[in-house]
Amino acid sequence: MNKRKFLSQFGLCTLPLIARSVSAQQTLLSPETEFLSQYMARAARSEFPQEAQEQTKLHLLDTYAAIISGSQLLPGKSAVSYVQKYAPKGKCTVIGTRYLASAADASLANGVMAHSDETDDSHNKSRSHPGCSVVPAATASGEIFNISGKHLLRSIALGYDIGTRVVMAMGGPDFSYTSHKSSHSIAGVFGAASAASCAAQLSAQQMRWVMDYTAQQSSGIYAWGRDTDHIEKAFVFAGMPAKNGVTSALLVENGWNGIDDIFSGSDNFFEAYAPLANKQLLIDQLGERYEITQTDIKKWTVGSPIQGPLDALELIRKKNAFDINSVQKVFVHLEPSTAKVVSNRDIPDICLQHMIAVMLLDGTASFKAAHDFQRMKDPQVLEQRNKVELIFDDDLKQYMPVRVAIVEVALKDGTRYFERVEAVRGTPRNPMSRKEVADKAIDLIGPVLGSLQAKDLVRLVFKLEEQANLSNLTHLLRKNT
Repeated sequence: MNKRKFLSQFGLCTLPLIARSVSAQQTLLSPETEFLSQYMARAARSEFPQEAQEQTKLHLLDTYAAIISGSQLLPGKSAVSYVQKYAPKGKCTVIGTRYLASAADASLANGVMAHSDETDDSHNKSRSHPGCSVVPAATASGEIFNISGKHLLRSIALGYDIGTRVVMAMGGPDFSYTSHKSSHSIAGVFGAASAASCAAQLSAQQMRWVMDYTAQQSSGIYAWGRDTDHIEKAFVFAGMPAKNGVTSALLVENGWNGIDDIFSGSDNFFEAYAPLANKQLLIDQLGERYEITQTDIKKWTVGSPIQGPLDALELIRKKNAFDINSVQKVFVHLEPSTAKVVSNRDIPDICLQHMIAVMLLDGTASFKAAHDFQRMKDPQVLEQRNKVELIFDDDLKQYMPVRVAIVEVALKDGTRYFERVEAVRGTPRNPMSRKEVADKAIDLIGPVLGSLQAKDLVRLVFKLEEQANLSNLTHLLRKNT
C-alpha cells in the first residue's frame, strides 16, 4: 500500500490529526507517524523490488567485510576486549571471533568493528553510515528471534529506510554541518531500532513506542571529529547506535509502553533536535524509494571524501604514462566542508594528502596501505605528500550533497592532466558490480577467516533468501579454526 492510498483510507488527507485510543489514554497521532508505524509493522511480510533485494545483499556483504576486517584494527580489538572482560555470554555472534554475547553487547561490538575504519557504506543525503549500525542490530536481533534469511534482508532494508529519513527530515547535510549533533549517530540509532523491531515483528503500536525509546536514546555530538584513533568515532557512528536501537526494540517486545507519537506534540523529538525539520520527509516515497539503493559502497577503504580524488587520480594514471619523479604538483579540488573533514588528518584512511601520495607511489590504495600508520612518516611518502595541494573550492558547493572531485596533475615540463569525477565508483550513478563487491569482501575477509570461508560466506549471502534461519550464516561469520 503506498502513502497516498493509506492516507486516503484513513481519512488523513484532510485531517491534520486523528484520534487514537490506546490503553486508558487518548492519543493524537500525526499522519506521518500513523503511516510510518503501519509501514514498519508490515515490512517483515512485504515484498520489495528485485533491485532493492540485490542491493541489500551487496550492502550486507560489504558490511560483514567491514566488520571482519575491522576486528583486526585497534577499535575492533578494543570492542572484542570489552566483550571478553565485561559482556555476559549470550546467544548472539560477535562476528569474526569465537565469542557469543547478548544482543545488545554483540551489536555494540559488531558496530564498533564495522566502523573501525572507513570501509563501510555511506548515505550522502542523510550524511550517515547506515550499514555499520543497521547490520549489527539486524543480525543480533535475527539470532534472538530465529528469523529467516529473507526476513533479515527485509529488516535491513527497513533500517536503511527509516534511519536515513529521520535525518533527512531534520535537514540532512545542512543539519549535520550546522549543528553540533552527529547525524551519523542519529540515523544509526533509528535505523538499528527499525531493523531490530522488524526482526521482532512488532505491531504498529509497538513500533511507535520503539521510536519513542529510540528518541530518548539518540545522542552523539560532533566532538568525534577530534578523535585520533577512530575508537570514539566507531562508538558514536555505529557501536552505540546499534546497541541502543536493539535495546529499544527489546524493551518494547518485552512489554514496555511509552509515548505514542514522539515526532509530534509538546516537547517532541524534532522540536528538541531540529525545530525547522520537515516531518513530511519521514514518509516521503516510503515503499517507493528504497534508501539502500541510494547508499554508496566504497571502492576504496578510505573516507568518503577521498573516494572521488582517488578515482580521478587512478583515471589520470590509466590514460597517461608518467613517472612520479616528473610530478611537480597534484591539485585536488573539493567542496570546503568536505575538504575540511579529510585535510591533513592524523589517521591515514581519512587523510587525503597522505592517500594521494600513496596512490602516486603504489598506483593503487590498498586496505593495508590505508591502515599503515608508519607510512605516514616514510620519507618517500612525505616527499610525494608535499606535492599535494588541497583546494577548498567554493564553486563545488552547488553540487552538494554530491561530492564532486577535481584532480589536476602538473608535471615539471609544464604538462597538465585533468580529471573531474561527479559519480564516484560505488555510488548509485556509478555502481560497483556484484563481482566487484564480492572481490572486495573476499580480499577483506580472507586474511581473518580464510579464503575458503570467505568465499562460502559470499555465496551464502547471495542466496540468503533461501535460508530458513540464520544458523548457516552465523556459522560462517564466526572464527571456526
